[in-house]
Amino acid sequence: MEDGDIVELFLSRDESALRHTSEKYGKRLRRLSYGIVRDAQTAEECENDTYVKAWNAIPPHSPKDHLYAFLARITRNVSLNRCRDSSRLKRSVHICELSAEMEQCIPVPDDCQCRLDDMAFADMMNSFLASLTPECRRIFVRSYWYLDSVADISKRFALSESKVKTTLYRCRNKLREHLKKEDHTI
Repeated sequence: MEDGDIVELFLSRDESALRHTSEKYGKRLRRLSYGIVRDAQTAEECENDTYVKAWNAIPPHSPKDHLYAFLARITRNVSLNRCRDSSRLKRSVHICELSAEMEQCIPVPDDCQCRLDDMAFADMMNSFLASLTPECRRIFVRSYWYLDSVADISKRFALSESKVKTTLYRCRNKLREHLKKEDHTI
């Protein structure tokens, strides 16, 4: 079933939307969650929580052209919240480390007047990712979106851990320069 058709089911409040979503994206969402929480049962719970949140969020949202991205964002947030709530020390250290690395590149002030508009930020990040080589882009996304460890990334792409660390360091520097070029203060 196509994404637009599934979204229409959500909009018409047809519960079969959940079944179709699970059939089409369940495995991918569970894998995304597992990469963050590192527990199969918790990943399954996060997947189910994603369906509930999607059910509540789709009207008024209508992600017909980007349903998986919409669901993946929900899954990622649910999984990160579950990690914080359960205080998974080993995984939390990794998440905090990644967050600290990105905070050095991306400004996130506490007052609302200084926050970047979501759409402008998304466009800027997309242009940054498009400027990277495919290998760098895959490494960057695996690290900062999927929260894979350096060891996991090095195994996945058959690279040394030092190559992955160096690539991530250079990507963060490129991101910092990209933000400066786009006139965003750091």
